[in-house]
Amino acid sequence: MFTGLVEEQGSVVKLEPLEDALRLTVRAPLVTSDARPGDSIAVDGVCLTVVEVGGGEFTADVMRETIDRSRVASYAAGTRVNLERALAAGVRLGGHIVQGHVDAVAELSSRTPSEHWEVFRFTLPGTLRRYVVEKGSIAVNGTSLTVSAVGGDWFEVSLIPTTLRETTAGRLEPGEVVNLEVDIVAKYVENMVQG
Repeated sequence: MFTGLVEEQGSVVKLEPLEDALRLTVRAPLVTSDARPGDSIAVDGVCLTVVEVGGGEFTADVMRETIDRSRVASYAAGTRVNLERALAAGVRLGGHIVQGHVDAVAELSSRTPSEHWEVFRFTLPGTLRRYVVEKGSIAVNGTSLTVSAVGGDWFEVSLIPTTLRETTAGRLEPGEVVNLEVDIVAKYVENMVQG
């Protein structure tokens, strides 16, 4: 489990295609400082298991399900990614509950700057619309954000300068694809109501 509070921006070192998977290596001095094989690290919101670690880098295997649901396959050497280590027991939960299980990808439609923040509008896949509410939580590339507005096929988040600087959001341009994870609590509520 994660909080959606990005600890470090890492850099993809290499992406090795395998028969039905990928092997991803990321340079990340902070999150690898105490990492061991078997640990979980969220890469742009995708929970990956460390299979190798050393020299400020870690390697993880990415299965077909993850490739199909996320933007991982679009990575290349040098791609900047948001990173977060798994939540440790007894630590404050500053963002929201993020599982690292990406639901879908979305596209950045627009960026509208203001004096002290910037509004990002993303497309919203129809299958996720029922889980996204104004003032609710959503993870975009692993970053816990508050939905500031929502329409039929879009949602917006308003980002402060710190978020733009400390995550990969500041580098996003309209047309780029991001990973989305909706609030798991909404899914459980829906399941209980229907069940």
